Amino acid sequence: MGSAAAAADPVTPPSPTPFDLAASRIDNLGIGSWPARRARVRPDAVAWELEGAERTYLEVHERTNRLANALRAAGIEPGDRVAYIGFNHPALLEVFFACGMVGAAAVLVNPRLSGPEVAYILADSGARLCVYGEAQVANVGGHLIRAVGAVESWIHVDEPATGTDGPAYEDLLAAGSPVWESAAVPLEATALIMYTSGTTGRPKGAMLSHRALFYQNVNALIGQDLRQDEHHLVCAPLFHIAGLNMMTLPTFTLGGRLLIQRGFDAPTVLRTLEERQVTSAFFVPAMLDAISQQPRFAEADLSSVRALMVGGSPLPDRTIATWAAKGIPLMQGFGMTETAPGTRMLEPRDNVHKSGSVGRPHFFTDSVVVGFDGPAPPGKAGEILIAGPNVMTGYWNLPEATAEALADGWYHSGDVGISDEEGYLFVKDRVKDMYISGGENVYPAEVENSLLQLEGVRDCAVIGVPDGRWGESGVAYVEPAAGVELDGAELREQLRERLAGYKLPREVVIVAAIPRNVTGKIQKFRLREQFAADNQQGPGPARP
Repeated sequence: MGSAAAAADPVTPPSPTPFDLAASRIDNLGIGSWPARRARVRPDAVAWELEGAERTYLEVHERTNRLANALRAAGIEPGDRVAYIGFNHPALLEVFFACGMVGAAAVLVNPRLSGPEVAYILADSGARLCVYGEAQVANVGGHLIRAVGAVESWIHVDEPATGTDGPAYEDLLAAGSPVWESAAVPLEATALIMYTSGTTGRPKGAMLSHRALFYQNVNALIGQDLRQDEHHLVCAPLFHIAGLNMMTLPTFTLGGRLLIQRGFDAPTVLRTLEERQVTSAFFVPAMLDAISQQPRFAEADLSSVRALMVGGSPLPDRTIATWAAKGIPLMQGFGMTETAPGTRMLEPRDNVHKSGSVGRPHFFTDSVVVGFDGPAPPGKAGEILIAGPNVMTGYWNLPEATAEALADGWYHSGDVGISDEEGYLFVKDRVKDMYISGGENVYPAEVENSLLQLEGVRDCAVIGVPDGRWGESGVAYVEPAAGVELDGAELREQLRERLAGYKLPREVVIVAAIPRNVTGKIQKFRLREQFAADNQQGPGPARP
């Protein structure tokens, strides 16, 4: 009877909650919310380390809260730009996340640039606050403060530089509250402005939204075998798109450990791969070659490495074979700053039978090969066009360049590619690097790949030059391996067995070093300048 009586009693409605539920909700769905979200899942796990110093995900969450509050206190508002000039450092990632919390855009700047080059980017982006590392102390104190009036605050990562009025980075964080009042940030807002390398002119700032970075992260997680126990080596520059977005941020999302190194040093990297049980890393081909040329490479135990991501330039067959012999799969990627950067990926399972390909499209990204008359059939070359949510919204303050690059809703990459019958893409070269000799298209990357197979060749680059007889012909520049003497004429004769006559360079020039930028990309404009300075252009030799 008691049970029946109790069942008949009316249910008393709950009283209003005496607490604020808003504090338990993260309204921001953008990049800035990632430290808070990861800290809820595994707060005590190590997020990253640098030179023996570690930070847990909870510490990273609290530090980005402090920095975001400090940015607000400094007057940074949604839509503003905050610059970071420095080599790999946890502060770079903290600035990036804190900007995303505030709704500002992070501008990550190459610290190897000269004072005037940095001044151009800061002025062009309109950055109001600048955080900088040791490499830029002299520029900031001696040039940039006077040259860039738009920057209101200069923050040194270590200590204040002479001639600046701003606090040190750690002092700035200490002044900020560890409690952040979450605010919604539109996914279409610009999260990152990454400037192109400017190898052919003034650099352009590619605007990447929170949505673009989110989909890039999802593409990377689907296309790569990253795991929660990842020990990812960060030695490629974080101020460039692939170093930041291809594996570093996806590893952070999963809750893995980031082993941050300020820069790339081949002996140090090889030792770290072995001693720290590294599971993954991102490299450009030149980095892989430098590691494999270390005296200890053959005996080094790299069994912990599950796979390495490679991008930035075509991967030579020689490099593929070297690392395959070591039992380490290479994931070859294709992309650019404007696509955040993932466009294509060759999975490890395809590394051997599709050697030289950059694979099939990423999950949420479309890419096609287009000729003069429309989509190119398999086996025919054309320009690679890309569309998808990871593509940039445009170039900062350059509406005409934006309209040209994003014509018809596709990003026009300027890269030449050929697809096979199975949909695998083979990147031949840049449109601007291809030259036509006697009516035949010649792709320098193909000639370079053949040169790299020759004994004693450490590095090389091929450019097209005017030719009075053939319209254009190639000139190859070759950097010998250490202690090796090479003869250009002999190398040309060896190439004759590997290449069709029209692909054979008219001349092979031996040089001390092939010019490359910090990401390992060959600076062919410098070779063209060298050719113009060294040669009085004649008709060129008759092609055999």
